[in-house]
Amino acid sequence: MRWFGKAVAAMAMTVCVSAVADEYHAKPKLVVILVLDQMRGDYLDRYRDDFKTANGFNLFLKKGAHFTDCYYDYANTHTAPGHSTIGTGAYTDGHGIQANQWWDFSRSTDHVYSSVDDDDYKVVGAPTGSPITPGQSPRNQMASTLGDEIVLATHGQAKVFGISLKDRAAILTSGHATQGAFWIDAKSGKFITSTYWMQELPAYVAKFNTSGKTEEAIKEVGGKGLNFYSEVGSTTTGVRYELEFAESVIEAEQLGKHAVTDMVTISLSSTDILGHAVGPNDPKQRALLDGADIELDKFFTWLDKHVDGGMANVWVAMSGDHGVAPAPGETQKLGMPANAFSYAGLIDAMNEELTKKLSPGDPQKFLLQGGEYAWFPLDQRVFEKLKISEVDAENMVAAMLPEVMAKSQPGLPGSRPASKPLIRQVFTKVQMAKGDLPNNDLGRLLQHSYSPNGGWQVFAIFGEYQMPGAATGTTHYSSYSYDRHVPLDFYGSAFIPGTYHDRVAPVDIAATFASLLRINQPSASVGHVLTQAIKPEIEAPSRTK
Repeated sequence: MRWFGKAVAAMAMTVCVSAVADEYHAKPKLVVILVLDQMRGDYLDRYRDDFKTANGFNLFLKKGAHFTDCYYDYANTHTAPGHSTIGTGAYTDGHGIQANQWWDFSRSTDHVYSSVDDDDYKVVGAPTGSPITPGQSPRNQMASTLGDEIVLATHGQAKVFGISLKDRAAILTSGHATQGAFWIDAKSGKFITSTYWMQELPAYVAKFNTSGKTEEAIKEVGGKGLNFYSEVGSTTTGVRYELEFAESVIEAEQLGKHAVTDMVTISLSSTDILGHAVGPNDPKQRALLDGADIELDKFFTWLDKHVDGGMANVWVAMSGDHGVAPAPGETQKLGMPANAFSYAGLIDAMNEELTKKLSPGDPQKFLLQGGEYAWFPLDQRVFEKLKISEVDAENMVAAMLPEVMAKSQPGLPGSRPASKPLIRQVFTKVQMAKGDLPNNDLGRLLQHSYSPNGGWQVFAIFGEYQMPGAATGTTHYSSYSYDRHVPLDFYGSAFIPGTYHDRVAPVDIAATFASLLRINQPSASVGHVLTQAIKPEIEAPSRTK
């Protein structure tokens, strides 16, 4: 019996205690954080007539709290920062994850590191013959997550797991104190992990990997088995594959059957994999969402049978890690100032101009390839040899970038002069570190995007609907609303069903759940508790003799 058990028993005859939901009492039994990668905020309402299931997206639209206006409050809208923001309830200036990958000269001067790479650990479960790569961990995440706080509050009794096709999505949403995070080996599709959590795969993961489901999925999509991530990951089959794996984890680990609340984070990668290739308006993306609706219905129906008390004891939050821009070729035809340019080509052009300015006749790589737009990484070693400080180097690059962009990037064929690729503004890392930014909404977005990681660099604001790449397909990376707009939906006994038009943010997920669970908010949390969607908790009055 827990420490308060006798006290509660003694009071039972004189006090009627309401069923207050908190993590210590395992109410709910299970918390699910569901992220759809590249899920723009307008999708659910745009396609809601397509959704025919009772417990797919309609679990939120008809039975849950549906927020129509959820926007990230930062400018670096990439996968790793988005998942970290959902998990920690903080922005990059709180959790430290500013991109999917960056240069870190303290660790290597010849290659970038991903947001979750960690040389202190090794991959567990990689197929024989796979390239030797670093293991993964949440080492770069400088804040606790909701999952961490649940584990801390229960002295390690709660079980928390993270699942995705992507390592960064599985790890950064779930956190440090989890019992495991699982993602796939891109080529084979087998689920793997890292020695940060375990030395070998659990038997149930190994069983899933050898069950034939991988081969069945490849066959179902007509793939060649060359790369599971791209062949299967971009399809409804990929959604089903990931959710079936989540079911195996939940069942084997008995999540939702313990004396305290358990938690699982699931990030569905398929919407992002396909979305990059076709854009948000393509019928294929709509079909994928329709398919995801069916697979989610199966998953939540399954949960209802495998969690103690069923879905009445499950709370779910659903969101996206970022939005997405429409394909530039399509948007340009509609009259918008959309365009595409070469990010690598722009860096090459900058290196040519900097060579002319600083080392004529001696070509140098002043800017590095391999970073993440809209960041431009500087090779500080080259500037330091020329006795140029970080402040002067970043200011020089910031001043030159807009002109070099205009000179070197012609844009898509037939571009109007007004819609040529352009850079509106550039901000240096030194500026961002000092908070020397405009006193307006953009300044706040930039401040929330700052991290000490990444070395010398500058951050560029490109023209709206303009992006690296080609006319077809699309991407995300900007401060514009289409990249920051994502869904925010809750389901569970604590929430008042309905549609809400309040301006909210993904950081509110961790804050709201922490409040309802009666635990500390994550260490850097800046979110608001969404009280407008929470059912009032009324304690019954004491009965006196």
